[in-house]
Amino acid sequence: MDVDEENPVSVSLADPSAAVTDDQTPVSTIDPTPLPAMQPIIPSLVPPPIVPPIAPIPSVSAPILRPLAPLPVRPPVLRPPLPQNGEMRASDSDSDRDDSGRAQAASGSAVEYEISEESRQFRERQEKAKQEFLMKRRASALAVPTNDMAVRTRLRRLGEPITLFGEREMERRDRLRMIMAKLDAEGQLEKLMKAHEEEEAAAPVAMEEVEEETLQYPFYTEGSKSLLEARVEIAKYSIMRAASRLYRARRKRDDPDEDLDAEMDWVLKEAGSLVLDCSEIGDDRPLSGCSFSHDGKLLATCALSGVAKIWSMPQVNKVSALKGHTERATDVAFSPALNHLATASADRTARLWNAEGSLLKTFEGHLDRLARIAFHPSGKYLGTASFDKTWRLWDVEIGEELLLQEGHSRSVYGISFHRDGSLAASCGLDALGRVWDLRSGRSILALEGHVKPVLGISFSPNGYHLATGAEDNTCRIWDLRKKKSLYVIPAHANLVSQVKFEPQEGYFLVTASYDMTAKVWSARDFKPVKTLSGHEAKVTSLDITEDGHCIATVSHDRTIKLWSAAEIEKEKAMDID
Repeated sequence: MDVDEENPVSVSLADPSAAVTDDQTPVSTIDPTPLPAMQPIIPSLVPPPIVPPIAPIPSVSAPILRPLAPLPVRPPVLRPPLPQNGEMRASDSDSDRDDSGRAQAASGSAVEYEISEESRQFRERQEKAKQEFLMKRRASALAVPTNDMAVRTRLRRLGEPITLFGEREMERRDRLRMIMAKLDAEGQLEKLMKAHEEEEAAAPVAMEEVEEETLQYPFYTEGSKSLLEARVEIAKYSIMRAASRLYRARRKRDDPDEDLDAEMDWVLKEAGSLVLDCSEIGDDRPLSGCSFSHDGKLLATCALSGVAKIWSMPQVNKVSALKGHTERATDVAFSPALNHLATASADRTARLWNAEGSLLKTFEGHLDRLARIAFHPSGKYLGTASFDKTWRLWDVEIGEELLLQEGHSRSVYGISFHRDGSLAASCGLDALGRVWDLRSGRSILALEGHVKPVLGISFSPNGYHLATGAEDNTCRIWDLRKKKSLYVIPAHANLVSQVKFEPQEGYFLVTASYDMTAKVWSARDFKPVKTLSGHEAKVTSLDITEDGHCIATVSHDRTIKLWSAAEIEKEKAMDID
C-alpha cells in the first residue's frame, strides 16, 4: 500500500498533465512561458536532485542570443570579398576582424576592384586638375617682369619664342610665368637663373643703364609747350567767366525786383508762340549743318555737296559760298568773337573762313572723316570730333594742333564747350558722353545711360546742366553737380540728331530729330512747349540766336526754315507801318 501510494506521486511528477483537473487549462511542458510561474512551486515539491533537468532550459537560448549581442553596437559593414586561398587567419573579436578587413582592403584594392573606363578618366582629369592647380600656385609665387621688353628678354634667354601670333602683353607675361613654374617643378630653374645671372654680370654696366632707360614708359603723353600755355590761358579765362556768371546768378537771386519765374514764364510763352517765318532752298544736296553769327545777322549752312554758304538775316539772302572741301561738309560753326566760321568735312580736314568767303586756315591731322565742330567761348580755339575715335583742339590763330584727346572706344560725333571755357564735352557712337577739364586734361565725368550712339551734346548757360541726344530717341539732362542724369525725355519718334540750349539764360532746350520735327522743351521741368513741324525730311541740325528769338533748322529736304515768335512778328509789322 505504501508503494501504491507513492506511484501516483511519481506519475504526477513525470507527467504533469495528469495532475491537471477538469477545471484547469492544460499546460504544455514544451512551452517555456509558464516555467517562471511554476518555479515557486517546484522548490517545495521537487527534491534537490531533480533541479538539474530544469536548468538546461535557459541554457538553450544562450547560444542563440550571443551572436545578436554585437548587432546594436556596430552595424554590418560591407567588405570586399576575401581571397579564397584560405590563408586568412580567424579572429577572435570584432576589432580583430575590422583591422584585418582594413588591411586586406588597403593591400589588395587594386586587385579586388575592377575600375571602369569612366572612373579611370575621371581620376586622370582630377589628377591633371590637381597638377595644374599646384603649377599655378607655384607660378604665382614667382617674380616675373612687368615690362614687356623685359619679358621678351627673359623668354629669349630661356630659349622660348619671344611672342606668339596674336599674343598680347599680359598673355606673354602669363606664358613666361608658366614656363618658369614648369622649370621650377623640374628642378632646372636654379641652374638656368644662375647662368642668366652670370651673363648679366658679365654684360657692361653701360648697357644695363641704356636698357633700363629704354624700358621705362611714361604713364601720360607729354604735351607741347604751346598746350601748356593754352591751358594756362584757358584757366585764367574760365576763372573770370565763372566769377561773372556766379555774380550775376547771386544778384538775380538776392534782388527783390528780379522775378526768375516770371521771366522764365515770359520766355517760354514766347517760345510757345514760335511760327514758321521763312523757308529757303539752301543747296542742291541735303543740308547737314547751320550756325548763327554772334550778332545774329548772318547764318551759315553746309551741305553734302561740300559747299558752305553764308546768308543774311532775316531775309535769308545768299552772301557768299565757301568752296574748298573735296568731300561732303558735315558741320559749320561761327566764331563767338569774330565773323569767322569753320567748316568740317569728310575729307578729314576743317577749314577756317572769313565772312567774305576767303580761306584763312586748314586744320589737317585727323585720320578719318570729321563729324561736328565747335568754337571755344574765347574764340581762340577750335574743337573737332572725328570718326578716328579722337577729338582735337586747335589754335585758331596759328592753325596748330594743341591736343589730341582719346577716350572713346568708337567714333566721336559731337563736341561742345562750357560757357565758362573750362570744360569740354564729347559724345560718340559708343553711347557715352564724356566731360573733360581743359585746364588739366582729365576726364572728370562719364555720362552713361544711353543705349545707342549719342549724336548731340550741349552745355546749358546756367553752368551745371548738360543735354545729350541719341539714337535711342531720347534726350537726357545731366546735372554736373550731382554727376547723374536728372531727366530722360522720350523726345521723338526717331533718333535725336541735335540738341541746343537757349544761349542767353538756358530757359528752354531745342531738339532736332529724324522724325522731321524739332521740339522746344521747358528747362524748368523739361516738358514740351512747342513742336516745330514743317520739314518734309529728317532734320539734321539747328541753331538759336543769342537773344533766343529765332530758331533755324536745316533738313535733308534741302530747305532752311526760320522760326520766330508771333509777338516778334507783330513788332516787325508795327515797325514797317
